[in-house]
Amino acid sequence: MSITSDRPAAVAAPTGADSALADAKWFDAPGGYTGVEPTQEWADEVRRLAKARNATLLAHNYQLPAIQDVADHVGDSLALSRIAAEVDSDEIIFCGVHFMAETAKILSPEKRVLIPDERAGCSLADSITADELRAWKAEFPDALVVSYVNTTAEVKGLTDICCTSSNAVDVVASIDPDRDVLFLPDQFLGAHVKRETGRDNIHIWAGECHVHAGINGDELTAQANAHPDADLFIHPECGCATSALYLAGEGFVPEEKVKILSTGGMLDAARETGAAQVLVATEVGMLHQLRKAAPGVDFQAVNDRASCPYMKMITPAAMLRCLREGRDEVFVDADVAEKARKSVERMIAIGNPGSGE
Repeated sequence: MSITSDRPAAVAAPTGADSALADAKWFDAPGGYTGVEPTQEWADEVRRLAKARNATLLAHNYQLPAIQDVADHVGDSLALSRIAAEVDSDEIIFCGVHFMAETAKILSPEKRVLIPDERAGCSLADSITADELRAWKAEFPDALVVSYVNTTAEVKGLTDICCTSSNAVDVVASIDPDRDVLFLPDQFLGAHVKRETGRDNIHIWAGECHVHAGINGDELTAQANAHPDADLFIHPECGCATSALYLAGEGFVPEEKVKILSTGGMLDAARETGAAQVLVATEVGMLHQLRKAAPGVDFQAVNDRASCPYMKMITPAAMLRCLREGRDEVFVDADVAEKARKSVERMIAIGNPGSGE
C-alpha cells in the first residue's frame, strides 16, 4: 500500500568518484538483483553511502551473511523495528521482508524507511489478507484477535493485540479465559499456544511459513537419532515442533535437550548451552548469528535446504542500488498505521515483548 508523501523526493547519494565500485552495475533477475559481489570494497562503499544518507542499516537474522555483517544492527523483526524508532537517523534501510519494513515504518513514521528490494515478500504474511480477517471476525464478533507480528500493516490494523513467537503464550494467557480468541496466521505457532495454554476457545488460522513448514518431523527424528548428544533448537513455526515434543515425551530425546525458541531465544540459549553440538530447525540464515554467538559449538541445520528465497532477495547488488538511488521506499497509510501501532503497543504493555519471530 502507499500514500502520497509530503517528504521531499528521494535524492541519490553521491557515488564517490574514487570508489572501486563507482562503475558497478546491477542486473535484475528472477531471484533479485545480481552483478555485485560482497567484497571488502563493497562493504566499505555500503557504509560510506549509509553515512552520506544518514541511514541506519538493519538486517534480519535470516539475511545473507554478508548483509548481516555490513549492518549496524542484526536481530529479529520486532527488535529491529524498535531500534529503528530509537536511532537518530533520517533513513532506515531494512534488510528483511516487506512486512518487517512496514512494522518499522509503523513504529517510526517520521523516518524514511527503505527496503533494498520491495519484492521481498513473505508466504506467512500473505497467508491471510485484511478481507479474509474481516470475514473471520464476522463469524466470531465477540472474539479477540491476536496476530503474530509476521502480518501486513492492514492485518495489524484489524488486530486487538499483536504477539511474537516468544510471548504468544503470555499474550493469549492474559485474555479472559471465557473470551474466544482468533489466532493468526501461523497454524504451528497457534498449536504451540493452544498446547501451552490449554484453551479450547482459541481458533487458529491455517497459515504457514513455507520454509518452516517444510522442516518436517521425519527429518528431525533422523537427525536426532544420528546425533543423540545434540541439543535441539526448534522454531515454533516449524512443522516439526510437535514431533520434537513427541520425541521428548516418549523419552527418545531427553526433555531438557528440546527447546522451542524464537530466533532471539535461540541466541540466548546458544550462549548458555553446554552441548558440543546443536541441531537447529529454522531458516538457515540463523546459523551465521548462532556461530558468532557461540563459536565453540557445532551448529547444524535440521534441513540445510530451509532457505527463504524472499529473504535472499536482499543481495549485495540490491543493497548498493538502494543506497545509490534511494529505492525502494515503504509507505503505510496513516490511518492504518495508527491502528496497527495500537495493537503493537498493547502487546508491549502486557510485558515481555521478546523477539519478533
